[in-house]
Amino acid sequence: MTSIRDFGAVGDGRTDDTAAIEHALHNGEGSLVFPRGEYRITRTITIDLHKTNRTSIEGSGGTATLVMAAEGPALFFSGSHAKTADPTGFSAGIWERQRMPCVRSIEIIGDHPLADGIRFEGVMQPTLSHILVRRVRHAIHITGRARNLLIDHCHLYHNTGIGVFLDHVNLHQAIITGSHISYCRLGGVRIAGGEIRNLQITGNDIEYNNNRSFNVPGADAEPTAEIYIDVEDGSIREGTIASNTLQATYSPGGANIRFIGSSHAGNHRAGMWTICGNLIGSQAINIHLTSTLGMSLSGNYLYSGHRRNIVVERSRSISLGTTTIGHNSDYGNKELSTGIRFEDCEDCAINGLVVQDALAGQTTVADAIPSNKEALVEIIRCRRMTLCGSQILEGTPVGILVEDSHDTVISGCMVLDQREPKQMQTAILWRTTPQGASPWGCLIQGCRLQNLDVPEVVHQSGNVLG
Repeated sequence: MTSIRDFGAVGDGRTDDTAAIEHALHNGEGSLVFPRGEYRITRTITIDLHKTNRTSIEGSGGTATLVMAAEGPALFFSGSHAKTADPTGFSAGIWERQRMPCVRSIEIIGDHPLADGIRFEGVMQPTLSHILVRRVRHAIHITGRARNLLIDHCHLYHNTGIGVFLDHVNLHQAIITGSHISYCRLGGVRIAGGEIRNLQITGNDIEYNNNRSFNVPGADAEPTAEIYIDVEDGSIREGTIASNTLQATYSPGGANIRFIGSSHAGNHRAGMWTICGNLIGSQAINIHLTSTLGMSLSGNYLYSGHRRNIVVERSRSISLGTTTIGHNSDYGNKELSTGIRFEDCEDCAINGLVVQDALAGQTTVADAIPSNKEALVEIIRCRRMTLCGSQILEGTPVGILVEDSHDTVISGCMVLDQREPKQMQTAILWRTTPQGASPWGCLIQGCRLQNLDVPEVVHQSGNVLG
């Protein structure tokens, strides 16, 4: 181990320790230890792994702080790995000199509006653990090619940009786990383009990643999300979002989870993902999927979607099941109306839902946007859809709306209004003349006007109307 104090670093928060740290990097033993103190730097510490050999940064159990007083990342790890993670594809120099650079147990603070935390490019097995990054722009920024990324037990807090930014990266085998990622203005975990496979985001608390705590003028409506994945110019496959708490404060273009794929030439580019076992709430939209293919959503609890809880558009092969959508009863009558909308989708299955609209029949949260939904569940211009075995409760004004959709089956559902006075006008409203449509075996009760409003050609059987 190499103490940077032995190479002249002072750590008093005022002295420029840049040169001393660089001296220790190039002349030390590879493991740079920052003793307790505040180490101010005025340019990026670049760790060119081919030149420095295997390198780690250690902050003495979190007692050391690195203050970045210039533009750019405080630490930049540069590698030359240009192939996959296949063991047969590595040159000897990668394993001997570049593998698994570690940063652990250190705080990084920005003291410049364009300061960043840590950047990796072309690195094999970058490993970040027990770090705190705050008051920078992007806390962790990955670019170029990377393989086998690990981020665990980190705090990425109150940054003007993004917590974890995968920026047009060619990245396979990555895990983000057990971390707090909060109050980052442009997103908690954000992916822009690139080619990504095998990404797991599990067991994190990702919250309040929007402009609310920054108050940048005119920026409230800038789209953001706790997890924001936009691969219109890339692709992402094979991933998991599981066992996270994803909460926010409302922002006009915000979502808790947002996927944006591309349907160019029939290739949606975003898919083969599971979203399961999460607590998700308090944004314009809780889960927003655009141009995705092959997504499985189950076992989540969703609440407080100011526009909708779930919006799925221009997507195929989406499975939405065993999900509860409701309200936090601790807040009494401070409720938001809820809803699910599938638009221009194909081959989707919805089953095992328990979804309850606002008991008041309307949004009662102060300053919330007015609800623009027609039904609690909306299926618009879709093909080959099933809605089965679900409880659709207190829909206002309609429980289920199907419009201009063909080959659609609704079966075994309970569509009820238990409020007094009743506010659901119609349980199932079916607009336009469909092909292959059928509501059957449903229990319907509590409608003010009529139970079913469907064309005569829609086949009905076994429904219990109350």
